[in-house]
Amino acid sequence: MAAEQLGARLEDRWRDILAVHARTMCEIDRELHPHGLGASDFEVLDILASSTPAGSAEQCRVQNVAERVHLSQSALSRLIGRLEKDGLVERTACQEDRRGVWVALTQKGRDLHSEVRPLQRAVLARMLNGE
Repeated sequence: MAAEQLGARLEDRWRDILAVHARTMCEIDRELHPHGLGASDFEVLDILASSTPAGSAEQCRVQNVAERVHLSQSALSRLIGRLEKDGLVERTACQEDRRGVWVALTQKGRDLHSEVRPLQRAVLARMLNGE
């Protein structure tokens, strides 16, 4: 009986976490939509911005982005393709490993990220801290 109660409490906590995640992602989508971005688009831009300093020519391997974002490899590839089409990122093939792909923010991508980051952070503060 105690094991069943513990299991039920764990399931309830898990469902609460999922509900907060879903509501937060929807709210981020709503805030960023006027800027042509969704929550997953922003996550990729944010990962790239934090991985590559402004003004640098540094790039990030797509594989490293995939480890930090909650998307399948194919969904991430399509998302990066859309960001590239919009001029926010550029992809290049890895010279050392022909299977690898590098991705970097363009100046346009860095500027848009800087513009919308406060919106995303405000949503996080509202949804996660009750502000």
